[in-house]
Parts: sequence; structure tokens; C-alpha cells
Amino acid sequence: MPPVVIVLASGRGERFAASGGTVHKLQAELAGKTVMQHTLDAVRASGLPFHVEDAGHPGMGDSIAAAVRATAEAEGWLILPADLPLIQPDTLKLIAAASLQHDVVVPVYQGQRGHPVRFSRACGPQLMALQGNQGAAPVVRARGATELVVDDAGCVTDIDTLPDLLRAQQILQARQRLLTGNDGAGQTRA
Repeated sequence: MPPVVIVLASGRGERFAASGGTVHKLQAELAGKTVMQHTLDAVRASGLPFHVEDAGHPGMGDSIAAAVRATAEAEGWLILPADLPLIQPDTLKLIAAASLQHDVVVPVYQGQRGHPVRFSRACGPQLMALQGNQGAAPVVRARGATELVVDDAGCVTDIDTLPDLLRAQQILQARQRLLTGNDGAGQTRA
């Protein structure tokens, strides 16, 4: 049985508002869809079971704890903040299928640790005890982590500010040009 993807959507998005955002960052438009919709589309396309945690919680640790309690029968969890709209479905599947040398698997893109972080079932009690704003970092430190190198900028491209949203838009446009063979100047490669 695959691990459950926990989509964390409880945050207040205060940095986004402070940067000039007029809506919650998860409701901000990115290429015709909300940030949240992009993230959920990738999760659905992965085929993995998932749980959206969007109830109001004081901090990320509280959100993770509530979501793990709600999915306590899972074989493990992939913790995915909802503000990662560029995450690729294949990356989710790769992390879900990764060998567990440790109880934690962390994706790494160009030397930077990203999300989702995978936790084995053995981490359940520690995850359910989390509180506050620091998320699952204490569990990662306590358990050690296997780093899994991925080729997906989406695992490190989170939306915290308006400039982050613009950067994500640029990455999406570059991906689209690659898919269509358009060089961005209106010329199609032969």
C-alpha cells in the first residue's frame, strides 16, 4: 500500500499578503488556475491516496499532527505543503516508491532540500505529537533522512510572496515552451 500524500493547506499566508497579495496565496491565480488547484492536480495525477488538511491550526506542526491522526492507518506519509504548485506527479510517485534506508526520505533538487518529505509508518507517533510552527523538522533530525536527488524544480518552488508567484509563472512558461517546441520568440523548432 502506498503512503498517503498529506496536502497542508492550513497556513495563513501572511508573507504573501505582506508582499502585496490581495488573496490568500493558495487562491492566487497561476496560469489560469489557483496555486492550490495546480498542487491538487499533480497529486491526483500521481494516483497516490491523499488527504487535504485545511482546518485552521495554530502552526504547521499542529496541521501535520492532525492530518497524520486523520490517516493513522496509512503505511506512511508524504508531507506536501499546498503552496508547491509546480510539483510533478512523477516526483510524488518516485518519492513514494523510494527505498527506505532511513524512516525519512527528502527530495533534493540542485543541492536544495524540498518537499514532499516521506515518513514511514514508524514515524507516526512522533508526527502526531508535533506542535507549533517548525513542522516536522524535529522528526527528520531525530530519524535521519535518505536524500533522493530529483530533477524537479517544483519540489523547491514554493509560493510565499508575489515575486515567488512570478517566478513560478516563468517556470511554467518555460516548461510549456519545451513541450510545444516554441522557442519563446514565436519560432517553432523543426
